[in-house]
Amino acid sequence: MITGDLKNKIDKIWETFWTGGITNPLDVIEQFTYLLFIKQLDDVETTKENEANFLGVPYESMFPGDCQKFRWSKFKNLGSADEMYELVMNGVFPFIKNLHQDGDSAYSKYMGDAIFKIPTAAMLTKIVDGIDQLELGNEDTKGDLYEYLLSKVATAGTNGQFRTPRHIIEMMVELTKPQPDDVIIDPAMGSAGFLIAAQTYLRKNHPDMFLDEKKRNHFNNDMFYGNDMDRTMLRIGAMNMLLHGVDNPNISYRDSLSEQNTDVEMYSLVLANPPFKGSLDYEAVSADLLKITKTKKTELLFLALFLRILKKGGRGAVIVPDGVLFGSSKAHKQIRKEIIDNNKLDVVISMPSGVFKPYAGVSTAILVFTKTGSGGTDKVWFYDMKADGYSLDDKRQEISENDIPDIISRFNNLDAEVDRKRTEQSFFVPVEDIVANEYDLSINKYKEVVYEKVEYEPTEVIMGKIEAIESEIQTEFAELKKLLNVK
Repeated sequence: MITGDLKNKIDKIWETFWTGGITNPLDVIEQFTYLLFIKQLDDVETTKENEANFLGVPYESMFPGDCQKFRWSKFKNLGSADEMYELVMNGVFPFIKNLHQDGDSAYSKYMGDAIFKIPTAAMLTKIVDGIDQLELGNEDTKGDLYEYLLSKVATAGTNGQFRTPRHIIEMMVELTKPQPDDVIIDPAMGSAGFLIAAQTYLRKNHPDMFLDEKKRNHFNNDMFYGNDMDRTMLRIGAMNMLLHGVDNPNISYRDSLSEQNTDVEMYSLVLANPPFKGSLDYEAVSADLLKITKTKKTELLFLALFLRILKKGGRGAVIVPDGVLFGSSKAHKQIRKEIIDNNKLDVVISMPSGVFKPYAGVSTAILVFTKTGSGGTDKVWFYDMKADGYSLDDKRQEISENDIPDIISRFNNLDAEVDRKRTEQSFFVPVEDIVANEYDLSINKYKEVVYEKVEYEPTEVIMGKIEAIESEIQTEFAELKKLLNVK
């Protein structure tokens, strides 16, 4: 979460936009993001230059020749505010819009209609000075910054434009273990948090893939896919992916649930936190999704979509509201039955209701499954997450209690889970039990609670104590009346 000094600095920059005449929150976020992106491009460039110098290898600059003047570290030090404004508006901004000039990249598609809206040199100078003082050292902080900016948009809660917590995303990526040959999609990508975490995992766990030209090309061009209905988020996502070294992510402006999306068995891994509480008209939904579960609820339709777009053997790790687990409608039962009977449900992780605070208090769960098209669910592993390392109130302050390392550790050694009792924090449930319970996937349906026997004193002893207390009260009450001279 953004707090303290950093929050105050961001608020001050926001106020500069506001008082300067840019009052639409989405416009502020876009302009803020463009300038952050320009600064981060220079930071990335500096890091790569230093690495090349250290290794003694040549480096092809992102800012060739005369374009060096477009670097943040160069133009921020120009003596005249007017000179900087002219350079940024007519030089730097067109430069970032045309970084990928082939016209086919996600970056060029969604930066093509970007507009520089800062109206005056004085305002730009204040904003550049403010951004220059922000310390955004790690990905968590950058993600928190995006989340904080989005929280200022009045419609953020209803549109679902808030960031999935970074530690939850990373846990889901750890559970699915992306591989160098995977094709990964988030059909409701937002600012591309899941895709960023997946590429980070690959860089950390499969560094050799970047020594293989074929795998490296796959990583840059054919591995990452994302859809969204908000062009602002697509621009942010495209910039985010480019900054993380993915040259050409396949980011599309489209409604994933509509007939417009014709993807079938294209991907090997789905990572997503699709919109909750949405409701669509049947006419707006792809007909083949309605065949799986006839519903207007977006959280159910997205599950049907995941099953359609995954290849056989593909995996999914997705967040759903608790109602998906136990809802009694025909549509709820249909989608759970489809996942369990015709595919392979592997894991249900029940998360506490505060995980998405302060934006939403809904209880959620993570489903991890494999598309088989022919069944395969024999038992399902349940885990009751009680803490995620942060307080479960609106402040979400860091605490010591954190089940995530335990979840990952137990998941990586499921053989040791077989004999766990249902009184423990994690346990297996045979598919026969789930089917017998109308495919209910709520952990409380299967978790057993041990009630400790409490030994009470004999009734006569308790009554004697009550009488003694009553006698003491009467005695003290009489003394009080005497002191107050009350008859």
